[in-house]
Amino acid sequence: MDYVTLNNGVKMPILGYGVYQVDAAECERCVRDAISVGYRSIDTAQAYGNEEGVGAAVAKSGIPREEFFLTSKIWISNGGYEKAKASIDDSLKKLGTDYIDLMLIHQPFNDYYGTYRAMEEAYKAGKLRAIGVSNFYPDRLIDLCHFVEVPPAVNQVETHIFQQQTEAHEIMKKYDVQIESWGPFAEGRKDFFNNPVLQEIGAQYHKSVAQTALRFLIQKGIVVIPKSTHKERMEENFNVFDFTLSAADMVTISKLNEGESAFFSHYDPATVEFLTSLGR
Repeated sequence: MDYVTLNNGVKMPILGYGVYQVDAAECERCVRDAISVGYRSIDTAQAYGNEEGVGAAVAKSGIPREEFFLTSKIWISNGGYEKAKASIDDSLKKLGTDYIDLMLIHQPFNDYYGTYRAMEEAYKAGKLRAIGVSNFYPDRLIDLCHFVEVPPAVNQVETHIFQQQTEAHEIMKKYDVQIESWGPFAEGRKDFFNNPVLQEIGAQYHKSVAQTALRFLIQKGIVVIPKSTHKERMEENFNVFDFTLSAADMVTISKLNEGESAFFSHYDPATVEFLTSLGR
């Protein structure tokens, strides 16, 4: 496993397992499978409704807690200092742990400054080893970086071959914020798994489209958290450290970048209205 070092010195695996849209009833089994494959970084969120499944799988694994890197995220409805503070303790309880390795603000809405103050307090108390944000576009990330006491360590944003976040990534580097990808396969959109460029390049290394896509992001220093409920796919996604894409291959894949979301834009009023409605 390769690691990135966050701006506070904490080491984070560059490859993890995500449980977005994993049913709560199935989550424990999926995380147990992921752990058996070798994953030690698990990404969940309050909004996913499966923190308890993650915690149960980790507790039953027999592996020391310190070998895991657990991430969760504070949802919009828990925005603001008081609610966020209570939700952090609730996440700790559901995960069955004394500390969370990384806590993120899930969306840049509601009183996220109040939320961040609650995370800073929990960070200083040792409840959180690192704090950061998710879905923060460059304008809001820059604003936050200038007015907080503990700089965000991570920004988890939509990142895949069609939306490579090139400019945003440069800004994150400037502010020493680690970029992390959600949706590294674009959730299969744009016929992702049949992309001819990835098929051709992957064939050179006897690797799948998925492995080639993950390797591309990893070589760019981007943390990835692919999700699958099938153990064989978990294994496939995990086996991306035994090959290296050539510089020419990296350039070829970089040309697939369309520079826009395959899902939604936080600059779109309709999207903002929908997301903020979830925080009421």
